[in-house]
Amino acid sequence: MSAASRAPRRTNRTRSRAAALTGGAVAAALLLSACGSGGKSGGAGDTGFVTGSDGIATVEKGSRAQAPDLSGETIDGKQLDVADYKGKIVVLNVWGSWCGPCRLEAKNFVKVSEDLADQGVQFVGINTRDTSTTPAIAFEKAHGVEYPSLYDPTGKLMLRFEKGTLNPQAIPSTLVLDRDGKVASRSLAALSEANLRKMIKPILAEK
Repeated sequence: MSAASRAPRRTNRTRSRAAALTGGAVAAALLLSACGSGGKSGGAGDTGFVTGSDGIATVEKGSRAQAPDLSGETIDGKQLDVADYKGKIVVLNVWGSWCGPCRLEAKNFVKVSEDLADQGVQFVGINTRDTSTTPAIAFEKAHGVEYPSLYDPTGKLMLRFEKGTLNPQAIPSTLVLDRDGKVASRSLAALSEANLRKMIKPILAEK
């Protein structure tokens, strides 16, 4: 084979390698942009969030917004109204059975929910983008999730929050509501057990 006939193959391989490198660079840039908000007010809208280097955003007690109406049918067909938990700290976890990071963090939520149940902390899931409850129920059984989850396939419950509170594209997300039903802290990424406890601890200490 002549050098001339070999050249196009090398060119194609070079182009493929360049495309792969470019794709990796774009993915890395997106990841960095998603994680680069430490220490700044989080989200659009005047929500009062200040995000730390750990990705956890908090709101000072006097600046917190009331959570919207979060009521409806759970994935097992029961009725639930989060307002009934007023007086307790409520941990809201937005998840989907299709979501890899949700599977990774599930064990952390199960462990912490069990540990804090007798301290007035109630966990509630918001299941989103599952087109039926069947995979959602299977997810909870597989991971031992016993707290209730509202079924929100179209994300309408998420959209009820004040602008800038939740990003419908950021799944999983977690909010902690204080004892008055106001949004006290937020994470727009999967949580380790340590960071989940870190989100809840200062709210538990409030009087």
